[in-house]
Amino acid sequence: MGQNTATGRKIKLQAGFTLIELVISLSILGIILSFAEPIYKNSIIKAKEAALKKDIFIIRDSIDQYYADNSSYPASLEELVEKKYIRSIPEDPFTKSKDTWVIISSVPEEVDVFDIHSGSDLLALDGTAYNEW
Repeated sequence: MGQNTATGRKIKLQAGFTLIELVISLSILGIILSFAEPIYKNSIIKAKEAALKKDIFIIRDSIDQYYADNSSYPASLEELVEKKYIRSIPEDPFTKSKDTWVIISSVPEEVDVFDIHSGSDLLALDGTAYNEW
């Protein structure tokens, strides 16, 4: 507390925030968060899409290396792991499973791995389906 020397009255010093200051601060914070949330969600989806593209590229490259070495396609993705072409079958980032990869055979009657696609039915940010990548 201080004293006003001209009038001799004591002046109270105000400490803390008023209710209106708190409401305005929380309102501003809410507005900022409402803009940040969609950006955050899109960044998570973009990261999953990048991981999916990388996983598909690695598996397809391993299939091609297997074919170049053996003149035939592997019978399963597990065969790529057994023969050390990949360390493990990656998890699809959208289905969260190693078992949902869609296997494409070289010939419909054959049981081999010519190509793979994601097992997800979701659409990418660019509008294409993940199971068409």
